[in-house]
Amino acid sequence: MKKKLIALAAAGALAAPVVASAQGTNVTIFGRVQAEYSLVDFAGQPSQGALQDNSRSSRWGLHITEDLGNGFKANARLEMGLNAGSGSATTPREQWVGLSSNHWGDVKFGRVQSPFKDFAGGMTIDPFAYTTLQANGAGGTMSGGANGLGSGANGFVNSAIRYDSASIEGFSFAALLMPGDANSLDPLQSGMIGGISGAGNWLPGGLGGHGNTGGRNGEFDGQAAAKYHADFMGMGFDIFGGYSRDNANNIQKSIGLRTEEVWRVGATWAWENFKLSGQYEDINNAIGSATCTTAAALVANPLDAGASSGQCNSAMNWGGDGNIWHAGAQYRWGNTTLVAQGGMTKAHAGGVNAAAARKADSFTVGAIHNLSKRTSIFGGYQHVYITNPNGAAANDLGGAVSYIQPAYATGNRSTYTIGVRHNF
Repeated sequence: MKKKLIALAAAGALAAPVVASAQGTNVTIFGRVQAEYSLVDFAGQPSQGALQDNSRSSRWGLHITEDLGNGFKANARLEMGLNAGSGSATTPREQWVGLSSNHWGDVKFGRVQSPFKDFAGGMTIDPFAYTTLQANGAGGTMSGGANGLGSGANGFVNSAIRYDSASIEGFSFAALLMPGDANSLDPLQSGMIGGISGAGNWLPGGLGGHGNTGGRNGEFDGQAAAKYHADFMGMGFDIFGGYSRDNANNIQKSIGLRTEEVWRVGATWAWENFKLSGQYEDINNAIGSATCTTAAALVANPLDAGASSGQCNSAMNWGGDGNIWHAGAQYRWGNTTLVAQGGMTKAHAGGVNAAAARKADSFTVGAIHNLSKRTSIFGGYQHVYITNPNGAAANDLGGAVSYIQPAYATGNRSTYTIGVRHNF
């Protein structure tokens, strides 16, 4: 009996730290499952239909917090994406650990979203984000770069530090910094691409958007954004702006690319059930902005083996300049939100391939109906007009073909969709 008691006491002593840790830590399981039936009609091609989650909205994950006392918390997030309807469940999303305070804000270390995506405009003003009606990429009214610095669906930045301030008198800001050699940390970004050994170390991203920027031998990449919120006479105003810098590394410089710089400015106005929003992006020396994540370009359609199942309408010419603007209006009618939005991408002539100028205009109309706080249905129509689309050769870079941009040559596109989403 004594031996049993001793054994139980020893087991209890060993288990005590685990129990104490579990008592002080909160773990939340969260996620989303979404499926859409989308019919995509490209000019000159048969219509393509599929029932899946082409924009990779579905995901599940763990959010972990621990109260450290004196207003401090330790936080962590582990999240994976999937494609309902196709059997795919392999896409990494946010993966970080950090600290937060009610007074100074929070800091994250790891794989994070950019401030241009979830803080200053971007997906915060697009009610159709993560659907086939999304404004980024194929929608052509927001940059969706595979380097993770834009608003692209499934776009993240690896090996990054991100800081978000607390709101002070309506003002808040966010900043992101990534070491220039971070691509060497991702084994999926190595090897031979397009006949070039080690091309993964300088291309701006991979399938799904691995989220790499400057790359080996590059300088530090970064992004900063700020916004101001005010309420006046029943109306709400938000003004935001930001700057993004993706430094060209040595290999990129050798083929004529220079450091990419992006400026963004925008605003929202809300009154009762109405909301208006808009943003403008000025892009110089495009690197990541010459691409899209696969989820932003909607190239996951299994009914078409080629890249022509998607488009990257927001892409600039490699090393070229351009601008993108977006404007939207929403009206909430009971549990239903009516949406109308659109904009334009203008890729100026030039860049490392001396490509011609091109333009993409688009408009989207649709509705989102909330069946409950967690479940909604949505649907709508989007049309994209392409002016002077480039052939595939204009999108090659040093012998490595961009697997997304050649879809630009498919011309105008119409998309019809209806879907259901459940958050848990």
